[in-house]
Amino acid sequence: MSIADSGPGPQAFNLERETLENPNYRTVVWSGTYLQVTLMSIPVNGDIGLEKHPDTDQFIRLDSGRGRAQMGPSKDELTFDQEVTDGWCVIVPAGSWHNVTNIGDEPLQVYTVYAPQHHQPGKVHQTKAIADADTDDEPADWSVQPASAADQRA
Repeated sequence: MSIADSGPGPQAFNLERETLENPNYRTVVWSGTYLQVTLMSIPVNGDIGLEKHPDTDQFIRLDSGRGRAQMGPSKDELTFDQEVTDGWCVIVPAGSWHNVTNIGDEPLQVYTVYAPQHHQPGKVHQTKAIADADTDDEPADWSVQPASAADQRA
């Protein structure tokens, strides 16, 4: 990877190339005061993980692969179900349970924009298991965060 999270400073890079070349489950590439950009590589049959961010809107764009996006008002009621491929985006409203699953035969390469910031700036998780076990993945103190309930995971 040729980029590093510069914090809230200016940044410019080839987003599509970096997304396609990202080998990690999650790589935080830019962290601003109000939003954050991460790159993700979801392995075949893998997923992002069913979760809900009470105060975080999320934009996910697929640059390679084939996925299934699911969302709904509860983890047992995923009323939105859409197959998505290269060029598609998934818009996740705050408070929605959601997941994206790789249903293709190659890694699913995506980038995600969170608003507000959601992960520790510069954080890299090589696998989902490492990300799930990480207890030190909080947004920066200098980011603007709502005073609200914690994220939920199924």
